[in-house]
Amino acid sequence: MSKSEEYLNAKPLYYDEIDYSRMPRVYEKIKNNFSQVKIIHLIGTNGKGTTGRFLASALHSLGFSTAHYTSPHIVNFNERIWIDSQEISDEKLDVAHENLLSILEKKDADSLSYFEYTTFLAMLIFKDTEYVVMEAGLGGEHDATAVFAKVLTLVTPIDIDHEAFLGSTIQAIATTKLNAVQNSAILAKQTHKDVYECASLIASQKELEIFRVDDFLNQEDSSKILAISKNLSLPEYLINNLSLSIAALNFLKISYSVENFHNSKLFGRLTQYKSNILLDVGHNTLAAKAIVNALKGKKYILVYNSYKDKNYKEIFAILKPIIKYVELIAVDDKRIEKSSFLEKSLADLDIKYNNFTKTQESEEYLVFGSFSVVEAFLRSHSE
Repeated sequence: MSKSEEYLNAKPLYYDEIDYSRMPRVYEKIKNNFSQVKIIHLIGTNGKGTTGRFLASALHSLGFSTAHYTSPHIVNFNERIWIDSQEISDEKLDVAHENLLSILEKKDADSLSYFEYTTFLAMLIFKDTEYVVMEAGLGGEHDATAVFAKVLTLVTPIDIDHEAFLGSTIQAIATTKLNAVQNSAILAKQTHKDVYECASLIASQKELEIFRVDDFLNQEDSSKILAISKNLSLPEYLINNLSLSIAALNFLKISYSVENFHNSKLFGRLTQYKSNILLDVGHNTLAAKAIVNALKGKKYILVYNSYKDKNYKEIFAILKPIIKYVELIAVDDKRIEKSSFLEKSLADLDIKYNNFTKTQESEEYLVFGSFSVVEAFLRSHSE
């Protein structure tokens, strides 16, 4: 484990309350230490990681030095900081960590959250790149990533999630997220009309340019998207994410070819881990609906667990058409729901269940529920 990761592990990963003034305040003190790279910001509920990797991989393939900042990680922290098609090494992480500590006042270094410190760390590492594809964490206007100047914001589908921090309605969540837009944005195809209405209002109030994905796609793009999706065997929801990344290239006036997307898939997004095992880090109803649409007609053993704040009963109901039965996997995290509550929800829906121990070669599995669920499965599967 790198020194930087040891340092970060001493910080709490999650907070009941967040000081939204802290990141801007600290950034003002140290902003001269960061280069003016071209940042493309990703906000939304689902699809930020895959959209970002499609875009970052294409930009790198086209000859631009490109970085991708994504979160959370599945197994190794280094997954969060990708530069020119490689995850950052422990050695480079530690150099950046020492550099960051040298420019921060100790009280600020101590007060920064895990994600805030990681964001500064990544931006120091990315200082010599031309493009940075930067994924927001929980939200929009108050997110740690919001302090940096952006050339473009991409808005993936917005839905209900993280209500404690973002609001309990689509309008409230969309407002919080879209308030992060600084100049120009492109909206992916949205499932809620409230998002479009909110975008129009914010664009008018703040004199912003907020486009829709189809504004930057023509017939030639459609043909290329079809070819890329066939090459990568993409389900429909990943095709939508690919389309948003291509709209971004067109906005930036960067020509591309099908070949620029050959190495652009992100692990853990409906990934065929083994011939009979699919992995997906999705954890909300929007992700569940996308998976059912992609896998309809087949039945899987669902390896699952859930955080307390997720609507797992609705997720079970959505996934039921493709569930043979559920196996609950143990996850070591204080935010994980009690098994008895999950079991009651499954019983209410007449879905059979038991505890996960190991996979059988004769069965088909879908591992779903969060990054933590996929991590727990991968660790158990490698033992």
